[in-house]
Amino acid sequence: MSSITTTRTLCLWLGLLVAAPAFSQSIVKQADRQFDLLAYSKAADLYEQALQNNTVVSKADVRAARAKLGYSYRQVRDMQGAERVYRELITDGELPPEYVQCYLYFAQALASNGKYQEAQEAYEKYNNVQKEDPRGPMFSKLYRDVSVLSRNAGSYKVDFLNINSSKAEFSPMLYKDGLVFVSAQRNEGSGTKRVFNWNNTPFLDLYYMQERKSVKAIKTATLGGSKPTKDPKDKRAGRTLGRDDYTPPTSNDSRTVGYFGGTNVNEGLGYEDKPITESARFSESLNTKYHEGPATFTKDGSRVIFTRNNYTDGKYRESSDGINKLKLYTAQQINGTWKEPEEMAFNSNEYSTGHPALGRVDQLLYFVSDMPGGFGGTDIYVARWEKDRWGKPVNLGPTVNTKGNELFPFVDEKDNLYFATDGHAGLGDLDMFYAPMNDDGQSAKSVQNLGEPINSNKDDFGIVTDGERKGGYFSSNRKNSGADDDIYRFKREGPLYPCRELVVVVVDAQSKMPLANAQLAVENADNATDQRDLKTDSLGNVRMCLDADNEFRFRASTEGYTDNKIGFSTRDLQDDQPTRLQIPLDKPRVEGAVVPAIVNNQLRGRVTTQTDKLPIAGVKVVLRNECDGTTQEAITGEDGYYSFATTPGCDYTLEAMKDNMGTVGSKIKKEGTGTPDLVMFKKGDVIKVDNIYYDLNKFAIRTDAATEMDKLVELMKKYPGMKIELRSHTDSRSSATYNKTLSSNRAKASIAYLKKKGVKAIRLVAKGYGESELVNQCKDGVNCSDEEHQQNRRTEIKILTIE
Repeated sequence: MSSITTTRTLCLWLGLLVAAPAFSQSIVKQADRQFDLLAYSKAADLYEQALQNNTVVSKADVRAARAKLGYSYRQVRDMQGAERVYRELITDGELPPEYVQCYLYFAQALASNGKYQEAQEAYEKYNNVQKEDPRGPMFSKLYRDVSVLSRNAGSYKVDFLNINSSKAEFSPMLYKDGLVFVSAQRNEGSGTKRVFNWNNTPFLDLYYMQERKSVKAIKTATLGGSKPTKDPKDKRAGRTLGRDDYTPPTSNDSRTVGYFGGTNVNEGLGYEDKPITESARFSESLNTKYHEGPATFTKDGSRVIFTRNNYTDGKYRESSDGINKLKLYTAQQINGTWKEPEEMAFNSNEYSTGHPALGRVDQLLYFVSDMPGGFGGTDIYVARWEKDRWGKPVNLGPTVNTKGNELFPFVDEKDNLYFATDGHAGLGDLDMFYAPMNDDGQSAKSVQNLGEPINSNKDDFGIVTDGERKGGYFSSNRKNSGADDDIYRFKREGPLYPCRELVVVVVDAQSKMPLANAQLAVENADNATDQRDLKTDSLGNVRMCLDADNEFRFRASTEGYTDNKIGFSTRDLQDDQPTRLQIPLDKPRVEGAVVPAIVNNQLRGRVTTQTDKLPIAGVKVVLRNECDGTTQEAITGEDGYYSFATTPGCDYTLEAMKDNMGTVGSKIKKEGTGTPDLVMFKKGDVIKVDNIYYDLNKFAIRTDAATEMDKLVELMKKYPGMKIELRSHTDSRSSATYNKTLSSNRAKASIAYLKKKGVKAIRLVAKGYGESELVNQCKDGVNCSDEEHQQNRRTEIKILTIE
């Protein structure tokens, strides 16, 4: 891929610049000269000529020429040539320390050519000689089973588009109803042949396709290196600049009238007879005779930030080592015209900045730079808009940035970051990754390879998509073995993630030792046909792959233990990484025996849901020592368990905290009595209130019931944002109408009691259900005992809201 980065990362610094006086001296000197000028295409041709000469020369001279030749092929993305040259270089004997990077480049070339087994071995070799670089073991591990990046390939359809020409098109960006992208399609037919020395391709410009709906697929791209061909009937394919329907003129083109939008352009009209002046102004205002690269726009489309070579006010500038770096520029659109671009404050002549991407609300600017202090070649940075200027850039850190190159960031409407890299383990050259960001936007929670078919063994980069990744565009040079970049469109037709790899471990709750041959019943709440009965192996493990976007319930059981149920969801996952879930089993308690809450000065309990008694992960449990007022905190695991160390002779109070949930808490006496298990309720839960009794056919609150009502008053004070429905029920004796009235009066009496205690009426709803919701068989005509009828005479509260 052309012009992704201007970073000059030579294969070696010692030995590469050594002349070869007896070995086709003039050709080698010419090659070295072109190499130093970054004219890698010309340098490669000259090194090939030199190495084909039969003159006997030193081994060191041959090694130096091959190293530079291999690096030149890398830079022009001829990975077949790079593989051949590096193979010759490495098989000719052990390389000196200054050539150590050539082992890495050989491994990368093999992967780019789809030879993953050989690449895995080459990465292991690189790791042996360069142990401090994590890329060796990371890529080697992936290539042992690279199929993991193809697990969700069936979810996506990828199309090659008719906007692609015989030159490079890449880095699409949505702008209004159109598409802005970078292209080398220029100067053809204009009499000028200005090219970029790096790979003998034209300099790059920004282009604007006014209506995305006019972009059509030519042929669906298959996985990896598909080779779609352009429709011979499509008159736009292969036309020279100024003579096609899809690329507008730029400021460096000949002053002929173009055909952008159809033949009506000659009359000043474009697609559907719309004036093309906006598109023309876009190009003429922003494009120069050097590189203009990836761009980003504010949400209202009034400001653009884009990449350009260090070329301002007609002056071409270089760094102290003679390299023309990339810089970021910004321009504002006023009355439909782009004003003169201005440099961004954090540019420098000594390093590059480029590939801008604005966050969801235009307050964060992500970009790429090789400024000093980074992790590798190019890193991704972020700057925050502060009052009237961009603040100091912050490196996104090692979760995103690597010893390789991170490039082409993009941020969707959920502030998720996408980027391309050769430093994280991928399918070959540049792969695209997804990174959910932390709240500050300055660091990522994790990174995940997008896998096939979005990625291939070639360069894949420059994605734009929505927050659900339902569709979008990206760039790739997968066609024709990486000859040129093209723009592709993708659509997701299946789940966002493949099935979720899960390891369930069944253990003894106290000793944490695994339980072999335990039964595990798996129930898919969203698919009644997906029921499984499994058994743990000798390590207590069960491995499975669960469908995406589903809810599951597990029931673990084995002889001598009490069954345990745990829920698990594959919804709203932010990655497809394997998960480990532990299910502890307790030994049954002897009936009538008092089990102390504190054993050996350890308090261990569990937090579960009110309705189905499933464990809750991520709950903050707070233990208060009533002797000295000190507190401890713990977070529950996937199994809902927590534990604390305690001091003998002290009472304790337990509370649990989680967003939009509540609990009545618990008290643990110094003797160890009380329950360490906490139940949490949420909106919609119905909670039975025990020990609230009424005299026969009465609805006044009795003195013994007031004690329980006072507990409810304290709960309402504990959660001031909670609203409840107080529900009263009767048994089936007496008529249904009478029971309905009686229960309503009892519910109202309870509400009146709570209001008297200071609970606001707006938080309370009274409702009597009479005999309409019996909990047993004791309906009219059925003989039941007083105890059975008592089960139906109950008071409940339903949580309407909790904040």
